[in-house]
This record gives sequence, C-alpha cells and structure tokens, in this order.
Amino acid sequence: MKKSVLSGVIGLVGAVLLLAGCGKSNEAENTTIRVGTSPGPYSELFLEGIKPILEKEGYTVTETAFDALLQADVALNEGEVDVNVDQHTAYLENFNENSDANLVGLVSIPTVPAGIFGGRKDSLKQVEEGDTIAIPEDASNTARALLLLEKVGWIKLDEKVEPIAATTSNIVENPLNLDVVAMDSAQIPRSLQDIDFGVIPGSIVYSANIPAEDSLLSEDILKQYELVVTVDKKNAEQQWAKDIVAAYKSDEFAEFLKGKNKNNYWFIPADLQK
Repeated sequence: MKKSVLSGVIGLVGAVLLLAGCGKSNEAENTTIRVGTSPGPYSELFLEGIKPILEKEGYTVTETAFDALLQADVALNEGEVDVNVDQHTAYLENFNENSDANLVGLVSIPTVPAGIFGGRKDSLKQVEEGDTIAIPEDASNTARALLLLEKVGWIKLDEKVEPIAATTSNIVENPLNLDVVAMDSAQIPRSLQDIDFGVIPGSIVYSANIPAEDSLLSEDILKQYELVVTVDKKNAEQQWAKDIVAAYKSDEFAEFLKGKNKNNYWFIPADLQK
C-alpha cells in the first residue's frame, strides 16, 4: 500500500511538472512572432524598423521568406505564419474572396506609390496617338493604374464604376487611341524598351532598382491601396498583434522612417502621421 501511495505521489508530481513545462512552452510561443516576407521594400522596412522595436519588448521575430505575396497569404491563412505587411486592402479583400479566407488589416503602414515611368519616351508631353501603355494585369493594381492614366488625362473611366473595381472595359474615353496592355507587374520594367510608358507599382519599382524619382507622375493613393499589417482575424486581438501596431505608431519608428524617406519615397498614411 505504501508503494501504491508513493507511486501516486510521484505520478502527481510528474503531472504538475509536465503542466508547468507546457505553461512555459505556451508562454514562449506567445512571444514569438512569425512574419511571412515577400520581395520588396515593405518586408524590409518591417525587418529593419519594426523587428528591433518588438525585440526590445521581449519578442522573438522569425522570418519565412516567400517568392510572392500570394504564397505568403496562403501560409498566413493556413497558420504557418502570423503576419505579413506586403499588401493593400484591395488585394487582401480579393484574396479573401477567392480563397475563402478571413484575413484582416490592422493598421495602414507606409506605402510606395505606383507611378508612370517612361519607356521609349521620357516625358508625358511626348504621348502620341496609338502609344503603348503597359499596366499591371492583377485586378487590384489594374484599377489603380487606370486611375493614374485618368489622372494624367489620357483616358476617362465610367463614373458609375467603383474606382477600385475599374478594368479596361470601363474606359469610356480614349482620345489618343492608346494601346493599354495588361501584363505581369514584374515584366513591365523589363519591357520598357518595347513600350512607350509603363505604370509600375512601388514594390516592383523597388525590386527592379528603378530610381523612384524617375516616376513621371505618381498616383494619389486611395485608402484601399494603403498597405496594411495583415493577420488572421482570429488573432487580431492578440497582444503581439497590438504590439506590432504600437511599434508602427511609435516615435522610434517615426524617427527611423525619416532617414528612409528621402525625396518622399514613402507615402505616410494618416494612421501614422505625427
């Protein structure tokens, strides 16, 4: 009987220790933030400017690199990573709709505007009848490119269409009969010698090493095209998610950003205005 009691005590102690160990493991997991990165300036800004702030708060930030944003979103939706910072709200909503996902944006963050860049021509005044204009083919960036072409006065879009939903079929006026060609965003910089002008998103401008100041005209960024910190909705109220938002809004990050924002390369959204 003594052996039975002793065995029971040992078993109880072991269970307590096991539970204590699990508690520590969960605590450690709660202080690890897994970021899914994509090529471009936004992930780099997070790793250089936000990660150090989070580490000072006691977090461990791990990186999983993806070749494309779509892969990063799939991983986020499947719980393989916790957060990414490379998409705007229009792209996020499109991904949710097409993937039956439930991702949400927590706060708007610095964004690099899309711009019109010269190809065979280097001035907007040189535009002529029948010129070829390349724009991104993905839905969210197609719309913003068309808004930019409307801003410069080359086309007019149907006023009944939501700006973020515009497609080439919604062009109601094209007085110069411009040939508006949709192609993969990453291909536009490589095709500049074969086109007259190209509309290039900011992330592609960065990855293609095109000087941002070469933009002939930059877009007016709509709220839907501001970059957002993106997480699964079920994690939106987690403390680590709130601390990421706080890091972006911190004085430390604002000071860091000043050194990165030469020639107004970054658009700073109202959420982060000091």
